[in-house]
Amino acid sequence: MSGPARRPLPHDFHPPVASFTVVSDDVREGERLKEDQVHAAGNRSPQLSWSGFPESTRSFAVTCYDPDAPTGSGFWHWVVFDIPATVTELPAGVGTVDGAGLPDGAVQVRNDYGTRDFGGAAPPPGDGPHRYVFTVYAVDDERLGPDENATPAYVGFNLRFHAIGRAQLIGEYEVPAG
Repeated sequence: MSGPARRPLPHDFHPPVASFTVVSDDVREGERLKEDQVHAAGNRSPQLSWSGFPESTRSFAVTCYDPDAPTGSGFWHWVVFDIPATVTELPAGVGTVDGAGLPDGAVQVRNDYGTRDFGGAAPPPGDGPHRYVFTVYAVDDERLGPDENATPAYVGFNLRFHAIGRAQLIGEYEVPAG
Protein backbone atom coordinates (compact mmCIF):
# COMPACT_ATOMS: atom_id res chain seq x y z
CA MET A 1 0.00 0.00 0.00
CA SER A 2 1.40 3.36 -0.95
CA GLY A 3 -0.13 5.29 1.94
CA PRO A 4 -2.37 8.32 2.05
CA ALA A 5 -2.27 11.12 -0.47
CA ARG A 6 -0.51 14.20 0.84
CA ARG A 7 -3.38 16.33 2.04
CA PRO A 8 -3.14 20.09 2.62
CA LEU A 9 -2.13 21.51 5.98
CA PRO A 10 -4.82 23.39 7.93
CA HIS A 11 -3.09 26.75 7.61
CA ASP A 12 -2.76 26.38 3.83
CA PHE A 13 -6.24 27.93 3.78
CA HIS A 14 -5.40 30.83 6.09
CA PRO A 15 -4.15 34.24 5.00
CA PRO A 16 -0.36 34.54 4.77
CA VAL A 17 1.36 35.67 7.97
CA ALA A 18 4.93 36.22 9.11
CA SER A 19 6.98 33.09 9.59
CA PHE A 20 9.25 32.36 12.52
CA THR A 21 11.20 29.39 13.85
CA VAL A 22 10.19 26.42 16.00
CA VAL A 23 12.70 23.74 17.02
CA SER A 24 12.51 20.67 19.21
CA ASP A 25 14.79 18.33 21.13
CA ASP A 26 12.31 15.56 20.29
CA VAL A 27 11.01 16.17 16.75
CA ARG A 28 13.22 16.57 13.68
CA GLU A 29 11.86 17.99 10.43
CA GLY A 30 10.79 15.16 8.10
CA GLU A 31 12.11 12.44 10.40
CA ARG A 32 10.35 9.65 12.27
CA LEU A 33 8.79 10.62 15.60
CA LYS A 34 10.35 9.12 18.72
CA GLU A 35 8.39 6.40 20.50
CA ASP A 36 7.69 8.97 23.25
CA GLN A 37 5.37 10.78 20.82
CA VAL A 38 3.44 7.59 19.91
CA HIS A 39 0.01 7.02 21.48
CA ALA A 40 0.59 3.35 22.36
CA ALA A 41 4.10 4.00 23.70
CA GLY A 42 5.09 7.16 25.60
CA ASN A 43 2.21 9.43 24.52
CA ARG A 44 4.34 12.36 25.66
CA SER A 45 4.17 15.84 24.16
CA PRO A 46 7.52 16.90 22.68
CA GLN A 47 9.70 19.76 23.80
CA LEU A 48 9.16 22.80 21.57
CA SER A 49 10.84 26.22 21.56
CA TRP A 50 10.36 29.16 19.23
CA SER A 51 11.96 32.47 18.28
CA GLY A 52 11.79 35.25 15.72
CA PHE A 53 8.05 35.86 16.10
CA PRO A 54 6.50 39.30 15.48
CA GLU A 55 7.13 41.92 18.17
CA SER A 56 3.40 42.58 18.45
CA THR A 57 2.70 39.00 19.61
CA ARG A 58 0.40 38.97 22.65
CA SER A 59 0.08 35.16 23.11
CA PHE A 60 0.80 31.84 21.40
CA ALA A 61 -1.12 28.74 20.38
CA VAL A 62 0.38 25.30 19.74
CA THR A 63 -1.25 22.54 17.73
CA CYS A 64 -0.39 19.07 16.47
CA TYR A 65 -2.37 17.86 13.46
CA ASP A 66 -2.23 14.80 11.20
CA PRO A 67 -3.52 15.86 7.76
CA ASP A 68 -3.04 12.30 6.45
CA ALA A 69 -5.49 10.58 8.82
CA PRO A 70 -8.12 8.61 6.89
CA THR A 71 -11.02 10.70 8.21
CA GLY A 72 -11.69 13.23 5.49
CA SER A 73 -10.88 15.97 7.99
CA GLY A 74 -7.48 14.99 9.39
CA PHE A 75 -6.91 14.36 13.10
CA TRP A 76 -6.13 16.89 15.84
CA HIS A 77 -3.64 15.48 18.36
CA TRP A 78 -3.11 18.57 20.52
CA VAL A 79 -4.47 22.11 20.79
CA VAL A 80 -3.25 24.63 23.38
CA PHE A 81 -3.76 28.39 23.26
CA ASP A 82 -3.55 31.53 25.42
CA ILE A 83 0.10 30.76 26.14
CA PRO A 84 1.55 34.04 27.45
CA ALA A 85 3.79 35.95 25.02
CA THR A 86 6.63 35.72 27.55
CA VAL A 87 6.73 31.93 27.14
CA THR A 88 8.92 30.71 24.28
CA GLU A 89 9.22 27.03 25.19
CA LEU A 90 7.08 24.10 26.25
CA PRO A 91 9.08 21.37 27.97
CA ALA A 92 8.51 17.74 27.00
CA GLY A 93 5.59 16.09 28.75
CA VAL A 94 3.46 19.17 29.53
CA GLY A 95 0.53 17.99 27.42
CA THR A 96 -1.05 15.97 30.22
CA VAL A 97 -4.74 15.72 31.10
CA ASP A 98 -4.29 17.91 34.17
CA GLY A 99 -2.21 20.44 32.21
CA ALA A 100 -0.04 20.89 35.29
CA GLY A 101 3.10 21.73 33.30
CA LEU A 102 1.46 24.26 31.01
CA PRO A 103 2.01 27.98 31.62
CA ASP A 104 -0.53 29.82 33.78
CA GLY A 105 -3.51 30.89 31.68
CA ALA A 106 -2.93 28.36 28.88
CA VAL A 107 -6.04 26.54 27.67
CA GLN A 108 -5.92 22.96 26.39
CA VAL A 109 -8.96 21.65 24.49
CA ARG A 110 -10.07 18.14 23.60
CA ASN A 111 -8.18 16.44 20.82
CA ASP A 112 -9.79 14.03 18.36
CA TYR A 113 -9.21 11.17 20.82
CA GLY A 114 -11.72 13.00 23.02
CA THR A 115 -9.19 13.79 25.76
CA ARG A 116 -7.81 17.14 26.88
CA ASP A 117 -4.10 16.36 26.44
CA PHE A 118 -1.47 15.48 23.86
CA GLY A 119 -2.53 12.35 22.00
CA GLY A 120 0.40 10.74 20.26
CA ALA A 121 0.74 9.30 16.77
CA ALA A 122 -1.44 6.28 15.96
CA PRO A 123 -1.82 5.83 12.20
CA PRO A 124 -3.60 2.69 11.02
CA PRO A 125 -1.19 -0.20 10.31
CA GLY A 126 -0.18 -0.28 6.65
CA ASP A 127 -1.54 3.20 5.90
CA GLY A 128 1.90 4.56 5.08
CA PRO A 129 3.66 7.50 6.68
CA HIS A 130 1.54 10.18 8.32
CA ARG A 131 2.75 13.72 8.93
CA TYR A 132 2.45 15.21 12.41
CA VAL A 133 2.44 18.98 12.01
CA PHE A 134 3.45 20.87 15.14
CA THR A 135 2.51 24.51 14.62
CA VAL A 136 3.17 27.48 16.87
CA TYR A 137 0.97 30.50 16.15
CA ALA A 138 1.80 34.05 17.24
CA VAL A 139 -1.52 35.63 18.23
CA ASP A 140 -2.52 39.32 18.24
CA ASP A 141 -4.39 39.15 21.58
CA GLU A 142 -3.71 37.77 25.06
CA ARG A 143 -6.93 35.73 24.85
CA LEU A 144 -7.89 33.99 21.63
CA GLY A 145 -11.55 33.82 22.61
CA PRO A 146 -12.60 30.15 22.93
CA ASP A 147 -12.70 28.33 26.26
CA GLU A 148 -11.66 24.80 27.24
CA ASN A 149 -14.88 23.38 25.74
CA ALA A 150 -14.08 24.56 22.21
CA THR A 151 -13.40 22.13 19.39
CA PRO A 152 -10.08 22.20 17.54
CA ALA A 153 -11.99 23.43 14.46
CA TYR A 154 -13.35 26.41 16.39
CA VAL A 155 -9.89 27.22 17.74
CA GLY A 156 -8.60 27.04 14.15
CA PHE A 157 -11.37 29.38 13.02
CA ASN A 158 -10.24 31.94 15.61
CA LEU A 159 -6.57 31.46 14.70
CA ARG A 160 -7.41 32.27 11.09
CA PHE A 161 -8.39 35.78 12.17
CA HIS A 162 -5.88 36.34 14.99
CA ALA A 163 -2.62 34.67 13.91
CA ILE A 164 0.05 37.20 12.99
CA GLY A 165 2.84 34.63 12.65
CA ARG A 166 3.28 30.91 12.28
CA ALA A 167 6.07 28.35 12.64
CA GLN A 168 5.81 24.65 11.90
CA LEU A 169 7.79 21.47 12.41
CA ILE A 170 6.70 18.21 10.76
CA GLY A 171 7.62 14.74 11.97
CA GLU A 172 6.41 11.49 10.46
CA TYR A 173 5.28 8.12 11.76
CA GLU A 174 3.97 4.93 10.25
CA VAL A 175 2.98 1.50 11.48
CA PRO A 176 3.84 -1.38 9.14
CA ALA A 177 1.04 -3.68 7.99
CA GLY A 178 0.57 -6.90 9.94
